Amino acid sequence: MSEIVFYTNPMSRGRMVRWMLEEVGVPYRAEIVPFGPPMKTPDYRSVNPLGKVPSIRHGDNVVTEVAAICAYLADAFPEAHLAPPPADRASYYRWIFFAAGPLEACLVNRALGVTVPDDKRGMVGYGRYETMLDTLEAAVSASDYVAGKAFTAADVYVGSHIGWGMHTGAIEKRQAFTDYLGRVGSRPAARRAAELDDAAAAAMQNT
Repeated sequence: MSEIVFYTNPMSRGRMVRWMLEEVGVPYRAEIVPFGPPMKTPDYRSVNPLGKVPSIRHGDNVVTEVAAICAYLADAFPEAHLAPPPADRASYYRWIFFAAGPLEACLVNRALGVTVPDDKRGMVGYGRYETMLDTLEAAVSASDYVAGKAFTAADVYVGSHIGWGMHTGAIEKRQAFTDYLGRVGSRPAARRAAELDDAAAAAMQNT
């Protein structure tokens, strides 16, 4: 089996990929990349030209962008059952890309205090914050998991955004979000990932 090298920082979106890797359950080697100059070296930018984390290298394959990494790992390790059969992936793809596009853009703007003028809302994928939240609430309320009855990589990605959003105040703490996060965030892999990243963050602070 080709080695997975996981480039991350425990204070980044790499926490989402750590959770996904723990769900997959295969060995991987984590390389912690400090913010600042270490992320901009020619060596690391040969992995991620933007000089950002997370990224993974799996054999000869390099994957960046959290949604892409989650989808790639689900496909690369089908024995983990983190993606539905190809014929049943409509909702799976829909909510992964909803989170990667409208949801993330909306939450980042909210966290930055960016207000889109009413006459420019047609230019942003989420339109209005309230509409985005209502759509997300309906998605996580329709079934136990966002793509149906089974937990998938889409829940890692959507659940991570909801957790971050409620933690920072970018997402209202609606009961549907709390209930959904309770279902997905209590998984053993999610807890292991959080413990590993918390330990890595503490180690960085002590160096």
